[in-house]
Amino acid sequence: MADLVKFLCLALFCSLILGGECDDCSSQKLHLVQSKTGKLVEDKPEWRVTITKTCTCSQLAIQLGCNGFQTVEDFDPSMMGPFGTVCYLHSGNVIPGHQSFNFTYAWDTFFPFKPIFSQVFFLN
Repeated sequence: MADLVKFLCLALFCSLILGGECDDCSSQKLHLVQSKTGKLVEDKPEWRVTITKTCTCSQLAIQLGCNGFQTVEDFDPSMMGPFGTVCYLHSGNVIPGHQSFNFTYAWDTFFPFKPIFSQVFFLN
């Protein structure tokens, strides 16, 4: 029991210390860039989406608004999985700070993805 109390106190202490550094980590700290790859898929241009986390803290449950998103290209749902009008990056799992990742899709025009939510993950 004493070990559990010590662990919980240590976790709380680390959260308080790291919390100050992570106050500036939010879904607004995701930098999203889209560009054409030059490839056509079923006569539709392919778009490459690059998402870069610009804060140092790990985050989880990163969500993009993706209501109406369409593609004729198969893509890895673990990179961006739709769930209704929201898409979860990396299946909602923890993503370390300053990490970038990409996915591609093919449609007539680019889709206006917008970061809408993320949660700071304090215990790295």
